[in-house]
Amino acid sequence: MLREISVGNHYQRIGGEVHIRQLVHRFYEIMDELPEAYGIRKMHGADLAEIEEKFVKFLSGWMGGPQLYIEQYGHPMLRFRHLPFSIGMDERDQWLMCMDMALMEVVQDSALRRELSDAFVKVANHMQNRAEDSSVYTEAVSA
Repeated sequence: MLREISVGNHYQRIGGEVHIRQLVHRFYEIMDELPEAYGIRKMHGADLAEIEEKFVKFLSGWMGGPQLYIEQYGHPMLRFRHLPFSIGMDERDQWLMCMDMALMEVVQDSALRRELSDAFVKVANHMQNRAEDSSVYTEAVSA
């Protein structure tokens, strides 16, 4: 079996800011369109433009590119910034569903899709702040 050789960080491999913008835009479109994502959509304001821009800036640095979020807002402190929202398994799974769908549509490199999906699962699990069943979302994006 041949393995794809990964060269560069996630930022470089996804294609930089342009493709991160596409991913983030599609992620929020899916969240806005899917009734199954209502639980997380209602956590956001009616206008998604500001949060979309913040997420682009965060992902830029998170994927190994320019630290745009940190330059403008300081350390992300993800868990702390999400504490005002009740995030349990349902919300985590809704978020991951939207992200996995966006990854499938935007990221052509199957190895990169898997790597990003796996990394997003870890972050989403860490964001949970409501005690529930201890099961963990482990479904990875298909190759």
